[in-house]
Amino acid sequence: MTNNADYFETNKATWNNKVKVHAKSDMYNLEAFKNGKSSLMPYELKALGDVSGKSLLHLQCHFGQDTLSWSRMGAKCTGVDLSDEGIKLAKKLNDELKLNAEFMCCNVLDTSEYVKDKFDIVFTSYGVICWLPDLKPWGKMIAERLKKGGTFFMAEFHPIVWMFDYLDDKPVMKYGYMQNEVVFEEYEGTYANQNSKMVSKEYSWNHGLSEVINALTEAGLQIEYLKEFDESPYDVLPNLVKTDSGMFVSEKKMYPLIFTLKAVKV
Repeated sequence: MTNNADYFETNKATWNNKVKVHAKSDMYNLEAFKNGKSSLMPYELKALGDVSGKSLLHLQCHFGQDTLSWSRMGAKCTGVDLSDEGIKLAKKLNDELKLNAEFMCCNVLDTSEYVKDKFDIVFTSYGVICWLPDLKPWGKMIAERLKKGGTFFMAEFHPIVWMFDYLDDKPVMKYGYMQNEVVFEEYEGTYANQNSKMVSKEYSWNHGLSEVINALTEAGLQIEYLKEFDESPYDVLPNLVKTDSGMFVSEKKMYPLIFTLKAVKV
């Protein structure tokens, strides 16, 4: 685990820097959010429906916009993230908006050491599992934090997306669909502001769909559905085209861009 600990430290430093850039970015549009705009996307809103009065644990919450959006809808929320700068801003926003969410800074794999409550819903979304070397402890932690009959929902970029290197604006297939080796990238800018001068140093891992499903089912969750979509709610890849519905698609729609998964603790 020595290497993984070093990888996590590097990622944490990068995400601490990203928080400062993202908080000022058009993509996160903090002013509109403060004025009542939800940061949640149609996929998760439709999947989870009325969350009023439910307890919700948001894994890898960045600086808490989605957590606080669920909180505005009446859920009792707890957000977890590796970045202490992210958690600091999340707490500040929670106080400013007079909401009642709680936030904890920790590695998501260690959540059960820091958060002891059990939840009606565990939620995670968009660019999350790529930061984890192994999904089995992740699945186990999700099962530990769910009440019996509780729901786990994730929306995530499709593993096929991560097979490509996009750094030169043209996707080139470079990485394995089920690649165990860590992927290291160093580049200027961030997905929310490509003109930023910040340097991102990132260690990530590719996980195929079977790994996601097996990590959850082995932990005692029952999969309700797995859906794949050839569109993304975020314009985070080069040369995507915006549709009338506000989603983004690749020109030829050759492969899915995101997937959603819903599961229940039995």
